[in-house]
Amino acid sequence: MTKQRVLVAYGTKHGATAGIAEEIGRVLDEEGFATEVVPAAEVTTVADFDAVVLGSALYMNHWQHDALRCAHRHADELARRPVWLFSSGPVDSSAEQHEIPPVAQVAEELEHLHARGHVTFGGSVTAETPGFVARSMVRHGKGGDFRSPEHIRRWAQEIGAELRADEAGPTKD
Repeated sequence: MTKQRVLVAYGTKHGATAGIAEEIGRVLDEEGFATEVVPAAEVTTVADFDAVVLGSALYMNHWQHDALRCAHRHADELARRPVWLFSSGPVDSSAEQHEIPPVAQVAEELEHLHARGHVTFGGSVTAETPGFVARSMVRHGKGGDFRSPEHIRRWAQEIGAELRADEAGPTKD
């Protein structure tokens, strides 16, 4: 039996979302899947994968444009396989404390792609994050890294469990 192949693609302007995607990929590898983690702008096909996890950083309540382009460019192929979506964005601990519903644009993608689920993870704005807004947030004590590895791991393990259940097929009573 060959390993199921999972693509984990992400769109991000400053790179913090890449860390979430890498953690998802690492967990799925540990769970026995063959994963590939790439920026959404580099995805040329999803046809070679059994499942796709697509995520993006939120900017002003919108997904980063590379992730949206990836979703739209590959919509037909994505419709033929299990898809999960994730967002990173809140620069506080709210994402770890309770489920945050997807913003309107992401909810539309969730429905359009018939995705199996969505989760919002905490974001990251630190002194290393480029840009005036980031520097201002850090200077005023509003920055930080709010990505929770435990939250990411749990969600990735749930994806793995669903994929294994799909592969096993329906059970007989």
